[in-house]
Amino acid sequence: MIENVTVQYVGFKAKALVREYSFVVRRALNQTSEFTLTIGNEAFGARRVRFQDAPEICSLRLHRELAVFGNQPPQTHYSISETDLEEYLSSHAPKTWGYPYKPKPPQDH
Repeated sequence: MIENVTVQYVGFKAKALVREYSFVVRRALNQTSEFTLTIGNEAFGARRVRFQDAPEICSLRLHRELAVFGNQPPQTHYSISETDLEEYLSSHAPKTWGYPYKPKPPQDH
């Protein structure tokens, strides 16, 4: 049986070196756990990550940890790695649009 889990984003704190994102995980039988995930401030300064994307990046990482450890991760704090950021950016890269039709070659009259 798969346990029903709810992940709720609570908010963030801006600290000297990182931004810390807080989540609450609610399980069956009123069990709750608090998790924090951090992203280094340099990721935002280098314009690699947008502030509005950070909660989603952290949520995706937390969901992966919950899936791997059967909703009982051994840690309550995780740091978002360069790999996490690269995976997110590559999966959310803008689609390149081409012409739906090839241009007609010039015709000699």
